[in-house]
Amino acid sequence: MNKKIIIATLTLLLSLTTFAQRPEGKKVTISGRVMEKGTDFPLEYATIVFENMTTKQLSGGITDENGNFKFEINAGKYNARVEFISFKTVAIQQKDFTSDTNLGVIELAPDVAQLNEVEVIAEKSTVEIKLDKRVYNVGKDMMVKGGTVSDVLDNVPSVTVDAEGTVALRGNENVKILIDGRPSGLAGINIADALKLLPADAVEKVEVITNPSARYDAEGGGGIINIILRKGKANGVNGSLMVNAGDPETYGTSVSLNKKSEAYNLFSNFGYNYRNNPGNTLVDSEYFNNDGTTNRFINERRTNDRLSEGYNANFGIDLNLSKSLTWTNALTFRENRGKNPDNVFFYNFDAASNPTFTRNRFNDQNSDEFSIEYASNFVKKFKKEDHKLTVDIAISQNRENQFATISDQIIGDPSTLVLENTSNINTQQRNLLQTDYVLPIGKNGRFEAGYRGSFLNNLTDFTVTPDNSNFSNTLEYVENVNALYTQYGSKINKFSYFFGIRFEDSNIEVNSISENDYNTKKYNNFFPSATLNYEFSQSSSLSLSYSKRINRPRGRFLNPVSSLSSNINIFQGNPDLDPSLTDAVDLGYLKRWNKLTFNTSAYINITNDSFQFIRKESGLFVEGVPVILSTPINLAREYRAGFEFNLNYTPYKWWRLNGNFNAFRNETQGDYSYVDYVGNTVIQNFDNVALTWFARINSKITLPYKIDWQTNGTYNAPQSNAQGRSLGVASMNLAFSKDILKDKATIALNVSDVFNSRKRIMETNIPNVVNSYSEMQWRQRQVMMTFTYRFNKQKNEKDRQPRREDNGGEGDFMGRP
Repeated sequence: MNKKIIIATLTLLLSLTTFAQRPEGKKVTISGRVMEKGTDFPLEYATIVFENMTTKQLSGGITDENGNFKFEINAGKYNARVEFISFKTVAIQQKDFTSDTNLGVIELAPDVAQLNEVEVIAEKSTVEIKLDKRVYNVGKDMMVKGGTVSDVLDNVPSVTVDAEGTVALRGNENVKILIDGRPSGLAGINIADALKLLPADAVEKVEVITNPSARYDAEGGGGIINIILRKGKANGVNGSLMVNAGDPETYGTSVSLNKKSEAYNLFSNFGYNYRNNPGNTLVDSEYFNNDGTTNRFINERRTNDRLSEGYNANFGIDLNLSKSLTWTNALTFRENRGKNPDNVFFYNFDAASNPTFTRNRFNDQNSDEFSIEYASNFVKKFKKEDHKLTVDIAISQNRENQFATISDQIIGDPSTLVLENTSNINTQQRNLLQTDYVLPIGKNGRFEAGYRGSFLNNLTDFTVTPDNSNFSNTLEYVENVNALYTQYGSKINKFSYFFGIRFEDSNIEVNSISENDYNTKKYNNFFPSATLNYEFSQSSSLSLSYSKRINRPRGRFLNPVSSLSSNINIFQGNPDLDPSLTDAVDLGYLKRWNKLTFNTSAYINITNDSFQFIRKESGLFVEGVPVILSTPINLAREYRAGFEFNLNYTPYKWWRLNGNFNAFRNETQGDYSYVDYVGNTVIQNFDNVALTWFARINSKITLPYKIDWQTNGTYNAPQSNAQGRSLGVASMNLAFSKDILKDKATIALNVSDVFNSRKRIMETNIPNVVNSYSEMQWRQRQVMMTFTYRFNKQKNEKDRQPRREDNGGEGDFMGRP
């Protein structure tokens, strides 16, 4: 056994024994605030250590997000010190503490020598674990250099991104994705596709909020993922340049520039990228007759060459109109052009597995996307600390057009050639108006209230030529949501609470213009939220939270048809989908030690009218093969209960670990009935219980010559559903980096999906229709080399600007005003 562990254990036991034998003395409370010298930036996680000069016993605490600290000690004479990584220590020598003492504001000055050394231990942890959320800092993660936002999210604790780009939180796909705290036009029309195009280097951090307060949108039954974009904040002129290249053919560059003074802060980011993401799919299917006997076999093999070329630019300015009023304006552009030659071979066999014919379907797809967003933010601070008013305005437009030329024929028989052209024209307008007011009440109370108006209009025109009325359609989706909220929180000794209520009035229109089918849905809901928290100590807390959430269907969930890449397996949206409502309860515990932070929670989500995907026969046939439709429906009820833990552990200065484990049970209850194409009523029972889990571990080691080595491993266990199951998948990523040019530059090498094993593997069974096995790999293994050069700023330079507590960087909602 390690000698250090033995000595530490014996020391701990001896300390406990001595403490138990010592009579309890008078308790006094020590409080204060730690700030960065020369600025008004609070230092979160600064350490305050008190050493009793008589007993040599240590006590103390750490600061919260506002730099405040408060803890109890036994009355006596102490040596004290205040420490923070990369800052000079402030010492208080031989001072008597016989009554409650407020040390006031303690200012720490940056330790320039330590900053210049750029020691790995001086870097901020990649993952910050808090009781109500996890914050993932992208800048320190080599894994995503040169990647996309989808790659970023796939490294975030509790979050998974499957082979098709679908994002899930704790295994729940009903998650709301925000950008800078709001629904953003930058996310595009199809959120999964947009995240695969936005560059990773534009992201500063990601917040995962599993049980949001009333201040946030009620959207997202599984919680909220808030993507915060990078904005330079260091004084003076500074910036960085990044270039990358990889295999399969990928290259790109990005430049960020920033100039900050007392009166303003100019920030900008420009990027270009070209990506080749080759993928493949196989589907082996056995089709049955009505009596259950085998009719035929079809093996489908698909290859994709997803090529994309994109540009993005962001300009913004923070204007300090006065000491108490800040006005921020930002304009962002994103443009992307893509090609996706999709080549599919259908190998047909008879019931005895004898080859019959081979059909080839080639889908030559082209796309172009453009997004523009203007955002404005006002922050008015009043005399009392944390008393403020914020106003946000955002206006965005999106255009997403997809065109395809499809050729389909039986190989060796030119007379069977069929040519089709499809166009999918999407336009979207999104406007947002929001205001939030925060009023501190008394010593620990905080009152909040606000309004949010979100107005969305999306038009999709899908056309198939020659004219095919089975699939051509025009769909208009209009969503107007007006919301009001209020919440109040306070703290009584070690107990704190936060209660809130949100009201949302929804006016939804789903208009199938091509079929003259106009559907208006008006409804309003109250969304209560509550959080109770008990602090055992500065490093240990327990919380219980509840919130009500909603998940509104939109996009491809509603659109009848938006793609014909396969004409025998077609995804079809359901315009009649209703929103689902979720009641979420979460019990969490957080504990911090010197080298370890541990957060665990048990949660229950109960969802009414949950979305489930069914597969059924359409009544159409291609060469005698039934066309199978996959479509979402509202199912009666879904129960989801689980347990997870997250940890950060630094066993040595040169080794950091963080891990995430989540296990959950998902139960669905409900029946679905429909009339098939021959007039028979088919009833499908969706009662199902699924148990599954996933785990992720990330290790960062500093090798000799200051080479950093990062490894990320993920395993998604098998999961059953009512019509089949997904199989378990393991994957691993590797990365190495080295600082060069006197630490002004970094060169990094990363390998994504080392074993080329990241796939979506499914088994599907529809009785007396089809059994199928499928593997889908969206992107093959990728190797990337990245060079980053920084000017006028350190590699590990801290964010020097005070935390904005608007929706783009909201503090925790645990009743700690």
